[in-house]
Amino acid sequence: MLLSFLVVIHITVVLSQNDIRVMFYNVENLFDTKDDSLKNDNDFLPEGFMHWTSWKYREKLRNVTRVITAAGGMRSPAVVGLCEVENDSVIYDLTRRSPLRAQDYAYIVSCSPDERGIDVALLYQRHQFKLLDSREYEIRFGNRDDKPTRNILHAVGEIISGDTLDLFICHFPSRSEGQRVSEPARITAAALLRGKTDSLLSLRDKPHIVIMGDFNDHPGDQSLSRILKAGSIPDNLHQDALYNLFSNTVKENGKGTYKYQGRWEVLDQFIVNGRLLMKENTVQVKDQQAMIFDAAFLLEEDTRYFGFKPFRTHLGPRYNGGFSDHLPIYMDLLIR
Repeated sequence: MLLSFLVVIHITVVLSQNDIRVMFYNVENLFDTKDDSLKNDNDFLPEGFMHWTSWKYREKLRNVTRVITAAGGMRSPAVVGLCEVENDSVIYDLTRRSPLRAQDYAYIVSCSPDERGIDVALLYQRHQFKLLDSREYEIRFGNRDDKPTRNILHAVGEIISGDTLDLFICHFPSRSEGQRVSEPARITAAALLRGKTDSLLSLRDKPHIVIMGDFNDHPGDQSLSRILKAGSIPDNLHQDALYNLFSNTVKENGKGTYKYQGRWEVLDQFIVNGRLLMKENTVQVKDQQAMIFDAAFLLEEDTRYFGFKPFRTHLGPRYNGGFSDHLPIYMDLLIR
């Protein structure tokens, strides 16, 4: 009798929790196998450089499903930001034609001018996040030689407490040309994002802002620390300031979301406004921290630099059968 009572109490506690999990994941080239004549997707065609077949595509969808499900633990993440997705079609296949369909996600996808057709997306569960509005912001460069990049996706929704949540999903310009050459493009992206958050902070009553993405910069780099003004969490919080939940992670040995030449880097991050870090607020980030999801199945041995590295889909043109070259991140929002 006592055991039955304890079991009932445990179930009641679990089911009464209103917290929601927020996840972000760079899925590494989620392309379909169809040729888009308006985009440079030729590498990811059956006859292309990557020999991207229908079988590999279906495996990729199953692998992304496995990661989202595992990162959710006992419950599906309420919202999932994704980057490196080709189009609406691949997200439809992910949410409707893969095992992820059981989790009943709705979605929105950006329509970016990126030359390869790379976009960002948001998956959301409608009973946990009621979408009110969405829009996207194109990053325009003054230098005509700069390649067009991914738009910033902005979703506004209502959560179970009745509070409004503003989500920004980002994939800043890459470092492929080197840090010094490519940094101005990320500074431009950060300036646009800062302008949009300033507008929200001045116009919305009690805003709750979550910025997530692959920023291709570290928390201390100029784009994030000086332009976006997202610093580490201080003792005295300001409700309208922006704080990077991964600012201190770079100080921890062996922690990162991406490994480059043997060194772990934190390129994927969550940034929130101070209100979400205040304990008296109706919505707050649990323990004022975010986590890197580094489950063992997402890693493989790093034979060149030792230790482990992300178990990715491709190693150059060679199919590796893994998940992504990035690790996902997540955080929990506690709701009173």
